[in-house]
Amino acid sequence: MIILAIDTSGREGSLALCNGDASSFEVLELVPLAGRTYAEQLIPQVAAALARRSLTNADVDLFVVASGPGSFTGLRVGLSLVKALGEVLKKPIVAVTILETIAVNALRSLDGASRPARILTALDAQRSELFAGEYEAQGADVAKVTESVVSVTEFKTRLSALSPVPVTYTPDENVATSVRESGSPAELVARPTADSIARLGLQRYMAGRTIAAEDLDAEYIRRSDAEVMLSQKP
Repeated sequence: MIILAIDTSGREGSLALCNGDASSFEVLELVPLAGRTYAEQLIPQVAAALARRSLTNADVDLFVVASGPGSFTGLRVGLSLVKALGEVLKKPIVAVTILETIAVNALRSLDGASRPARILTALDAQRSELFAGEYEAQGADVAKVTESVVSVTEFKTRLSALSPVPVTYTPDENVATSVRESGSPAELVARPTADSIARLGLQRYMAGRTIAAEDLDAEYIRRSDAEVMLSQKP
């Protein structure tokens, strides 16, 4: 099965072309995408990656996309392309968040004896806020308890109320430092790239967890500045 995965959620993004099934997974192409130029880069880079493997859009069996959280503009670029390709080619789509991909990657790194029942993940959301995810471990996957945007202070308060306090997995060093300063454990991990998103997408596809093109939307988690300003108007 040929899988095309796209992540345009962060300051830097990536796309991956992979080949996988229930028993194997191979990364054929992993292409970095420079932030702020997704609209210009994405389609040419997808076409080039496919061409290097003598493939076309029609050869892709599964589209996987990072649905958030992250840049409003960036997310729309990736989601719009996957929505269009999935609808025109009648191919399945899986959408995953960066927060849950971090959680699944953390699960894969732990052996059975040390696997926690709950996993926390966090991303720097700027403005003294965090994108925070809480998940229940379910085999090789996770089930979302909540994904939200919270202040750093609120997140630390949440942690102090848990017993035992689970490890917070984050790719942001400042977040890890802040959590540790509160006396809670944190592990600095790599931010997932499109190959990790593809792997999780394949896993979800095998479990029948796809989404229709017309239902595909971003998981912004928080409102845009424009929406906040409009809500504050008298």
